[in-house]
Amino acid sequence: MCVASSAAAFSGTVLYCGRQRHPEHGLIHVVGYQNTVANLADGPNAMLLHLPTRRLAPEQFVPVGRDGDVLRRMVDAVAASEAEPDGIAWMGAEAEPAVRVFEHDVYTVLLADDPTLILTALHRVPWKRRPRIEPELPAFYAERFPDHAVALCCFDNADARRAKPLLVWYPPNDPDRLTVPALDSHTGGAPDLDAVVPVDHWVLFSSDEAGDGWGTAVEYPRRMRHTLRGLLPDRVMGRYYGDGGQALVNGDFGIGHRELLAGQLDRIERHRP
Repeated sequence: MCVASSAAAFSGTVLYCGRQRHPEHGLIHVVGYQNTVANLADGPNAMLLHLPTRRLAPEQFVPVGRDGDVLRRMVDAVAASEAEPDGIAWMGAEAEPAVRVFEHDVYTVLLADDPTLILTALHRVPWKRRPRIEPELPAFYAERFPDHAVALCCFDNADARRAKPLLVWYPPNDPDRLTVPALDSHTGGAPDLDAVVPVDHWVLFSSDEAGDGWGTAVEYPRRMRHTLRGLLPDRVMGRYYGDGGQALVNGDFGIGHRELLAGQLDRIERHRP
């Protein structure tokens, strides 16, 4: 489940959002994103993520280095627990460049507060990763997500197979609402908000305010870098969507912090802008 700039197929998606009070950054949300992608376009492609924050900078993208299995460790912890899956609810400083372009793992990433400006910065992407972007796609995000930061992650066919999980921290617009981007569109056009789309992904959440008996403990390698470990949860809770060819109305996933602490996964909502 992802929005792509050209034809692509995504599967095995893992989405994570954690809430924590970081000793340096204050109250932040940490979002993790990983999937298996098959680029069906003739040339480079890109995936587009929208995050509920007004401040996003290149240094907030966290390299996972040799610990590329961090999200899979969360999935394994939850999948091994005996908890039954619940249901799903429904609901309707200094001046910076307009678009920041930088390299992260196998991606060339374009960050923009105004998504329509992405088109003017595509020439800064290396040719082998430079995708074709239909104007309707950034226009959709500018209209529907005006208070979100948008990241266009550009890749080529070879890079897609080597991609590690994306891990990003940010000060959220709403600290008490944990959200993961899950809009679906694989054609290069704007997402159809009325479409019913197939799903195949884990949705995971955490909070550093949860007690010792909450959720499931996650094990990490002892050699993990301190800066990375400081952004990862001790315990996690979530569920899988996709059993039996499950399909859902297009949208993102979110849950209130209070409901998360209470372990009420049935309060996870699928919501649209």
